[in-house]
Amino acid sequence: MHEVEILEKLVSFRSVVGTPNGDIVEWVTSYLRGLGAKVHVLPGPEGDRSNLFATIGPKDRSGYILSGHLDVVSAIEPDWIGDPFRLRSEGNRLHGRGATDMKGFLAAALAAASKVDANSLVKPIHFAFSYDEEATCHGVPHLIERLPELCQPPLGAIIGEPSGMQPILAHKGKAAARITVRGKSGHSSRPDQGLNAIHGATAILVQAVKSSETLSHGPFDATFEPPYSSLQVGTLKGGTALNIIPDICEFQLEARAIAGCDPRSLLSDIRQAADALQAQGYDVEWTETGAYPPLSLLADSALAALVTALSGKAPLAAVSYGTEAGLFQQAGIDSIICGPGNISRAHKPNEYILIEELSACVAMIDALSRHCCG
Repeated sequence: MHEVEILEKLVSFRSVVGTPNGDIVEWVTSYLRGLGAKVHVLPGPEGDRSNLFATIGPKDRSGYILSGHLDVVSAIEPDWIGDPFRLRSEGNRLHGRGATDMKGFLAAALAAASKVDANSLVKPIHFAFSYDEEATCHGVPHLIERLPELCQPPLGAIIGEPSGMQPILAHKGKAAARITVRGKSGHSSRPDQGLNAIHGATAILVQAVKSSETLSHGPFDATFEPPYSSLQVGTLKGGTALNIIPDICEFQLEARAIAGCDPRSLLSDIRQAADALQAQGYDVEWTETGAYPPLSLLADSALAALVTALSGKAPLAAVSYGTEAGLFQQAGIDSIICGPGNISRAHKPNEYILIEELSACVAMIDALSRHCCG
């Protein structure tokens, strides 16, 4: 199948993050098995969604992983022209949810797979397709945990997030949490008989602001924009009416860490403030909603040299967005980002990828296949 035809099929699956993905997994499994690939469907603990790992070539030798995620963000924006889950052609643009992030890469990888002669490969090519990447890389850790039983230690992983087909060596790590503060409701005229959850949450929010300001003073890494770790509160809700003492307040926050910093550690002072609030009679629930480590690949590494040669583009030192690459690297697998499309088009109405971008990605993977034959 041609990459555009495959992309049309992939976009038609409403594989929105946090929802069952059995239909798209079944289709990709059938397609790859039809090419003679060894395919493993790896259900996650949720029970209604799965990762997928497939191999073309010798399983007893080390090879390369092509990594992408099957999920997409929702498409509820009112500005979509037509059905977001039906690929729409407009000149050289192919519009649809996930066209860039990142079903375009999946389509290119699957199209290239159909041209691989498994018998000629001396190094295997693996396909690692995950679920719920858009929920702070929730699914791929379960896949990575299974790798020792699925393949020999990989030589490297290419994560096909949209990068304009430019290899990317580094990105920040991330840790996110949801904090729920519960107090005691009552009439606002008798604050002495209640416990205001919003007032209580303020102590934690103040610490979050202080931590954010502290991080802006360093340490620094000039390859990133901004060149320091950051922290922000992204959502806040609580209360039902002005004359009712709010008994619950909930907010979410995230930290993004430069290379060399553990993103979870950036939340430690805030966690201490949450624990201290418990002593004042509040019930405080801290839920980590996701985390992934930074990526930092040496510019003179073998993988960076290979993907530079395959793509024909010089590497970019770092990007601000995060990917699953840091998790592969944390597992001891050299990893790099390189995929079709532009991240600026992701998570927007009328998301699109260019036909020539898909073709360039297929050409890169074709070149990888030739490399694995030598």
